[in-house]
Amino acid sequence: MTTEVFPGSYASLHPIREFVVKAARQAGFDEAGVYSVELAVDEACSNIIEHAYGGESKGDIRCTYQISAESLTIILKDRGKRFNPENVPDPDFSAQLENLKVGGAGLFLMRKMMDMVTFEFNENGNVLTMVKYRPPSSD
Repeated sequence: MTTEVFPGSYASLHPIREFVVKAARQAGFDEAGVYSVELAVDEACSNIIEHAYGGESKGDIRCTYQISAESLTIILKDRGKRFNPENVPDPDFSAQLENLKVGGAGLFLMRKMMDMVTFEFNENGNVLTMVKYRPPSSD
């Protein structure tokens, strides 16, 4: 497991992306797989800053990755406000652009880009775990 702690600010999104891109490449993902991980983590961290913390510089984001034979696991921890992901409806992409409701797209993207997305909440804060399965080896 490798962990880094980043300030909960939009300026941290770039170094967080670099951190998880390195992990995804190390795990053997192709560029499409690397991009999926990068996009999911970027959305998750943006949501932490905006929704959990309610703005920049109000807490840290602890980012951990673990590479196994089967998968890459990304764990994001924050001490922000809880939320129930079940209360977030999928966005209505069939709506006219001007009628699209704000919210839900980031969670929808995370679930589409990763193979497993789970949320836990406890006295230590919020824990988001995202898993992407490694491609079968071509040996």
